[in-house]
Amino acid sequence: MRNNLLFLMFAMSTLAFTQADKSSCPANLSIFAEFAKVKNYDSAYQPWKEVLELCPELNVATFKYGERILEHKIENATADKATYQQELLALYDDWITYFPTTKRGESEVGKILSSKAQAIVDNNLGTTQQAFDIFNKAFSQDPNSFTSPKNLYTFFKTAFNLYKEGNLSTEELFNKYEDISEKFELEQTNLAKKLDVVLNKEDSGQPLTSREQRNKRVYQTNVLAFSTYAGNLDAIISKESSCENLIPLYRKNFEENKSDSVWLNRAASRMDAKECSDDPLFVELVEALHAINPSANSAYYLGLLKDKAGDSQSALAYYEESLTLETDQYRKATILYKIAVKFKTRGLLSKARSYANRALKNQPSMGKAYMLIASMYASSANDCGSTQFEKRAVYWLAAKMARRAAAVDSGVKKTALKLAESYEGRAPSKTDIFTEGNAGQKVRFSCWINDSITVPQL
Repeated sequence: MRNNLLFLMFAMSTLAFTQADKSSCPANLSIFAEFAKVKNYDSAYQPWKEVLELCPELNVATFKYGERILEHKIENATADKATYQQELLALYDDWITYFPTTKRGESEVGKILSSKAQAIVDNNLGTTQQAFDIFNKAFSQDPNSFTSPKNLYTFFKTAFNLYKEGNLSTEELFNKYEDISEKFELEQTNLAKKLDVVLNKEDSGQPLTSREQRNKRVYQTNVLAFSTYAGNLDAIISKESSCENLIPLYRKNFEENKSDSVWLNRAASRMDAKECSDDPLFVELVEALHAINPSANSAYYLGLLKDKAGDSQSALAYYEESLTLETDQYRKATILYKIAVKFKTRGLLSKARSYANRALKNQPSMGKAYMLIASMYASSANDCGSTQFEKRAVYWLAAKMARRAAAVDSGVKKTALKLAESYEGRAPSKTDIFTEGNAGQKVRFSCWINDSITVPQL
């Protein structure tokens, strides 16, 4: 009886002690959050750790700020670095346990798992296979919240490293590339939709609110990040996805997949992107795709085949059928841009510009469409204008288009600004304008451009 009484007293005192400790959690939460907000992560660490250990269920801020706190400690640690690294990995596991969803009930498991896999890679804490498996789990279970361009890129990089080690087949590598590149396209389209709302408001002359201005900066930053990492993704696989590698691979798997519209579409898309469409296999892919699932893509590819056969009229009919079949304006913009590029390659510049402008109507933030028009203007300098001054004045028009590209699309901004400077360097100088005495006057181009530019004032 006496032992039971002692045990009860001990249990009650322990419970009271624990409750007393837990009562400090709200204060510690406020303390570490304030320190973390001003990036004083060293001071935030101890109160944060107490909240994590005693009240992990209290607030998701424990995990959001905890990630930053531990990343800082890892970056600046000496002797305790390994401890902080393990704490970071454990943090992600606890995050999923206590806050797997947002306040609106949307899953964040993909985001959290992919962050854990990224941490493993960044800190060299496991094997390539371990990191890949966690990335793959994140992508399979919850692709909607797996949106970080850096993490998506690293996911593919781990797949590529496994391929190089002989632990992933060529076919598995290409399947993973298609999965991830399609995810990039989806996220880039989602960003474009948000950015275009702001751009349309600006173009209409309405002032942006401070919130809209802030959102525009965020969207442009993310557009640049996705553009950069998408380019890195393509750079990794460029050598492996040569026609010499693609054609035998797709030929080997064609019979098995000729009724699979997803496989056929991916194969045709990849062969078109890598300019392998002269191979007879491309014809088989396109015909099989159109037979089982007539779509915007299959009609577009049939247009390519007619183009290559020299049947321009039928090609244009298929291109227009492709646009009719496509109901999503952003996918339509992509098709319109591709058609514009094809017409530019054939020297049909007026048609190319028409399709590029139609692409821009569907996606105002498509900077590459403006750059395409700029390049066509610049290439026509010698063919437009009756005097040397007028011919060189075309470059002002080209520069104007390039600067517009930079203004609407941060993904191409750096390249577009360099092009604009290059074009302006070829345009008439201030001395030329002074000699001509035509500052402020309009120069009209009666060639295919059929537009005008105002000569800059001195």
